[in-house]
Amino acid sequence: MRDVGCLLISSFIFTALTKTNNMYEGLLHTHNLLRWVILVFLLLNIFRHLMAGNQPFNKTDKGLGLPLLIAAHLTLLIGVYQWIVGPWGLKMIQEKGMSAVMKDAVNRFWAIEHPLMMLIAIILITVGRAQARTKHTSRIQHRRSLIYFTLALIAVMLAVPWPWREVIGRPWLPGMQ
Repeated sequence: MRDVGCLLISSFIFTALTKTNNMYEGLLHTHNLLRWVILVFLLLNIFRHLMAGNQPFNKTDKGLGLPLLIAAHLTLLIGVYQWIVGPWGLKMIQEKGMSAVMKDAVNRFWAIEHPLMMLIAIILITVGRAQARTKHTSRIQHRRSLIYFTLALIAVMLAVPWPWREVIGRPWLPGMQ
C-alpha cells in the first residue's frame, strides 16, 4: 500500500514537472494534486479510526497515517517555496505592504489565511499520526487520532481554494479551467 502511494505521488510530481516549462508552474500543479492525496488519506484515516473502537492500534493504522504525513509535509515544503518565490506571498507583502495586503480579501487569503490554515492542518495531521507512538490504550489512540484528523480535514476544507469560491477559486485539477 505504501509503495503504491509513493509511486502515485512520484508520478504526479514527474508529470507536473515535465508537462510544464516552468518549475513554479510544475510545483503549483503538484501542490494542487497533493491536495487530493491528502484528502483521500484523511478520509481513509478518519473512517478507520471511527470504525476501530476497541480494536488494537495496529500496522494498518500506522500504515494509513504514513502516506498522509508524507503527502502533507511534501505539500508544506512546496507551499513554502511557492509562498517565498511566487507572486502571492512574500513578494506581494514586500511590494504592497502588510496593511494593504490585509485590507484586500484575495491578497489576505493567499498571503496569510491559506498558508496559516494549512500549517495548522499539517500540525494536526502530525500530532494525529504521533498518536501511534503513545502508550495509551488503543481506544484512546483511535479517539485522539480521529479528533486530530477530523480537525485537520475541517482546516483543509476551509483553506483550499475550491472552484466555487469567488475570485480565489482554482480548478479541480491542474490544467482545467
